[in-house]
Amino acid sequence: MYLVTVLGNLLIILATISDSHLHTPMYFFLSNLSFVDICFTSTTIPKMLVNIQTQSKAITYAGCITQIYFFMLFGVLDNFLLAVMAYDRYMAICHPLHYMVIMNPRFCMLMVLMSSIVSALHSLLHSLMVLQLSFCMELEIPHFICELNQVVLLACSDTSPNVMVMYFSVVFLAGGPITGILYSYSKIVSSIRAISSAQGKYKAFSTCASHLSVVSLFYSTLLGVYLSSSITHNSQSTARASVMYSVVTPMLNPFIYSLRNKDITGALRRFFQVKL
Repeated sequence: MYLVTVLGNLLIILATISDSHLHTPMYFFLSNLSFVDICFTSTTIPKMLVNIQTQSKAITYAGCITQIYFFMLFGVLDNFLLAVMAYDRYMAICHPLHYMVIMNPRFCMLMVLMSSIVSALHSLLHSLMVLQLSFCMELEIPHFICELNQVVLLACSDTSPNVMVMYFSVVFLAGGPITGILYSYSKIVSSIRAISSAQGKYKAFSTCASHLSVVSLFYSTLLGVYLSSSITHNSQSTARASVMYSVVTPMLNPFIYSLRNKDITGALRRFFQVKL
């Protein structure tokens, strides 16, 4: 699954870079999402594979903090990029005449850069706050990764500041992008309904169908993690749900974006024909 994830997302990046027809805002954001998905899975899966091979589940304290930082960094950045891509589809469908003027390369780069900076600062804050906690003994984390919430629960010192910051993070850094996505798609649906021809409606909807599928998959699995942990309090069910959004979703993204996308498949075909 890890190899499929890396290969599939690398192919998306190669297609968008090699084909000048794909040098558009939509595919620029898609290539960034693919890169982030590779990094997201690479923070956890290689270590998990080493654990399986060596039959050892140990991780150093520094390694655990590092994993927390990068897992949160790329997870939050994934979240932001999905919101940015929703805004891109909103501009393309609702304001097509102003699309290329507003979504210029500089503005697209700025949105990705700002998303990266906010994600990095957010992850750094949580990592530094974990460093302030004290732990009583050798710990066993009931998860396949050093997940922030699980690590904080095992601390012996006061964790109320950590919990408060985590709640604020969920409200602003998860709620904000979700609100933006819902607003964008409410406007998109209104615009599509106003189109008179059935062919026009289908063409408009097909441009955002892949993104809508990825958004649904990402947030439904993410919601499943927190619902399973809050309702069942079973660490095994939480770990299984975490596998869905940290492993399965990044693996499926290239398939969702490429299987019915003639631009991507055509670009890959031309790329390999040139190489051969």
